[in-house]
Amino acid sequence: MYFAALLARTEDGWEASDTELDDVETLSDLADLARETSPEDDTVLVLIEQEDAWFGVVRVDGEDDPRIYVSDAAAAARSAYGELLLTDELLGREPGSDGPDLDSLNLDGTEDGESEEDDDEDGPDADAVTHGPVGDSEILDDLGVGEKELRALDAEDALGAIADALGASEVLETVR
Repeated sequence: MYFAALLARTEDGWEASDTELDDVETLSDLADLARETSPEDDTVLVLIEQEDAWFGVVRVDGEDDPRIYVSDAAAAARSAYGELLLTDELLGREPGSDGPDLDSLNLDGTEDGESEEDDDEDGPDADAVTHGPVGDSEILDDLGVGEKELRALDAEDALGAIADALGASEVLETVR
């Protein structure tokens, strides 16, 4: 079970709309969907949560590249919606690299049959999806949610806490 909503900042405050992600196949599609909700090139936040396991925030400011934060990369990697957000760049991989099969990863970020002790001297496998946050943890700084606060949010109530800090909790609840 997942929940996704768009919060668009307007002159009159935040406007919320729920959205289905079934037809969204790429991050670019998601950014385009966000831009469509704000014809004035205002800030749009895409808030996604899945089964209280992880949450993600995608921020689209006009035509700028989307900024992304995901609370738990390993949990998100097991979700079709999470895979939209986990780009090569976000995971620190070379674009187009094969990387690991995301379905074969354990929650601790190691591949099947490989223990953390098997890592070489250079540290963990650069392609492994780690258990923990990835992305731009300063994504909401200018909106009142600092890096520390964002990282401390529990996936179970993160979207509500973010909306509350933005002054948008009532509009988010109308689409929940």
